[in-house]
Amino acid sequence: MRSAFKLALFGLALSSSAVFADELKFANFMPPTHPYVPGAFEPFAKAVTDATKGEVTVKLYNGGELGAGPVEQYSRVVDGVAELAVSLPGYTASQFPLTLTAELPGVLDEATGTENLWKHLSEFDHDYRRVQLVALWSSAENLLFSREKPVRSLADVKGMKIRVPSRNTGLLVEAWGGTPVSMPVSEIYNAMQTGVIDAAMIDGTGINAFKLAEVANSITKGMKTTNSPFFIIMNRDAFDALSPEQQEAVRTAGKQASLDGQKVQLTVAEKGLADFAATSGKEVITLDAAAAAEFDAAAENVTQTVLAETEGAQAIADALKVQ
Repeated sequence: MRSAFKLALFGLALSSSAVFADELKFANFMPPTHPYVPGAFEPFAKAVTDATKGEVTVKLYNGGELGAGPVEQYSRVVDGVAELAVSLPGYTASQFPLTLTAELPGVLDEATGTENLWKHLSEFDHDYRRVQLVALWSSAENLLFSREKPVRSLADVKGMKIRVPSRNTGLLVEAWGGTPVSMPVSEIYNAMQTGVIDAAMIDGTGINAFKLAEVANSITKGMKTTNSPFFIIMNRDAFDALSPEQQEAVRTAGKQASLDGQKVQLTVAEKGLADFAATSGKEVITLDAAAAAEFDAAAENVTQTVLAETEGAQAIADALKVQ
């Protein structure tokens, strides 16, 4: 009787595995028009399908179809609402202390950040013990978008309410003399338009992807700042249900999605800045050396403080830094 019960459970497990392998739901909080969709997510889905000869397919659910809000993406994967999801570790910072070492000022180089992350990917294993890490890439650097007051010196930041994407960026804004306001990217436009915030920290992709040129009048760059890593994660049970060959197909597609993601980031951010600078009434401010030095001294204090507080972070930062 007991043997028959075990066989029944085994049959059920095989049936569940087949469901997982048939179609993987990919939760994307960004709109279908976001450059990441054609530039990284659709190629990822195609690569998985091609490599598994159609045995595993990936269906994109864009624009928060599986639930609104980027903050809940991690939970959606853990709970099995979606087999795959894209998000930023900064939105649930307590889950990813080691990964967020990579966003600190001075740790990653914008051009080579993703390559360095993949060279040392195993260093982040503890952060992803409840899920399967599929892709990880670094973003373009975060810039300071200002609604009204141009920021040309550290003194200009004092008292400004500034949107931040993560705890570490919040610490940076505090060190600059501003007041950090935690907020997902989808809320920046309305918050800046209505004056809930005075400025926002986000990379240049936000200019066109989230129409921030309509609500910001200046952008300040030239100081050491944070970047915002992105990941694609997968439900661990769903991943374990795949065959070894199918798992390898997902991993391979995930690494390429990481490289594609960074390429999209840098290309779109560069175009966004050029478009912003070319718009009448808008200004891109590049700090001079003296002004940048004030910002950078505050940034270095934040980096050293966070590294000292997070076990294992210093070794990861040392490994990631370009020598």
